[in-house]
Amino acid sequence: MFFGIGKKTECNLCGVESREISSTLGVCLSCIRITPEKAIAETEEAHKGIRKSYHLPTEPPRDLDGIQCSICANECKIGEGNEGFCGLRSTENRRLIRPKEGVLHTYYDPLPTNCCASWFCPGSKEVGYNLAVFPFGCSFDCVFCQNYEHKFIKAADHVNEDSLVNRAEKAACVCYFGGTPEPQLPFLLKATKKILENKPVRICWEWNGTGNPKLVKKAAEYSQISDGVIKFDLKAYDRNLNIALTGRPNDRTLQNFRMIAEGFSRRNLLTATTLLVPGYIDNEEVERIARFISDLNPDIPYSLLAFHPDFKMNDMPVTSREMALECYDTAKKFLNRVNIGNKHLLW
Repeated sequence: MFFGIGKKTECNLCGVESREISSTLGVCLSCIRITPEKAIAETEEAHKGIRKSYHLPTEPPRDLDGIQCSICANECKIGEGNEGFCGLRSTENRRLIRPKEGVLHTYYDPLPTNCCASWFCPGSKEVGYNLAVFPFGCSFDCVFCQNYEHKFIKAADHVNEDSLVNRAEKAACVCYFGGTPEPQLPFLLKATKKILENKPVRICWEWNGTGNPKLVKKAAEYSQISDGVIKFDLKAYDRNLNIALTGRPNDRTLQNFRMIAEGFSRRNLLTATTLLVPGYIDNEEVERIARFISDLNPDIPYSLLAFHPDFKMNDMPVTSREMALECYDTAKKFLNRVNIGNKHLLW
């Protein structure tokens, strides 16, 4: 199979055949938009199968007698001896058990790095190192995940606060990504406070935006004072489409994006990206996202990222150059600063 084309799949609902239908999801974009209840029922089964294969809860637990977790939008209510959706929290003897250390990997990237904000961030012009911090676990279940290694939680290192501070010693910036950092925000915020007390360093976050608003606000404060960047991955604007692609709704994502846009004024603090998944994230979806961002601040930088087949969408085509340029032109109608990332993948 040629890397850019993909193979035809039939939609389980309407029967249409296309190279831009995921065989994992089994439904097309039109059915997600026109008959969302039926489409979501199909995609829910796909997500359950994926999560079972990684020994993760198939959905956020809602045990009536469980212990409440409020770290992210899933707000799991975890029953005795069970795990939360992220796989990082459990209950024992009526107590919520959470990691006392960071469950993560770290590595150094030489600057300038290829992060999604490099096209406007001052750090991209510096010489030195970025400490990349890869927390395991996630509040979403994206079928196109580019870093699905986060699901192998037992393979992660356990890193305490002082160790992370030491690793940041030779870095000019620290970037938390994943997965997504939200399930480990309590630990990461404590470590970040110590890092900034130790030396000036740019603090950046790349996430899906589902964190507890109080924790997200604190993370934004650390980025604000350190000249860092907060990157929201806006997977979709349509709630049903977000559920189909990620297994979870995007209400909290949009709420937190708005909170930071309205509560923090520093230029280049907030940015957004959208992965142009062929057949699912189209020109209409990009327009809705661009309008949403523009209503808050048309100067917020926005990147459209070329998709390449990965994880459970490895039978899909790469984003075409025509599609990327069409979406770029649409976003530019509403936003002043738009970028196309991963251009080398376009065909």
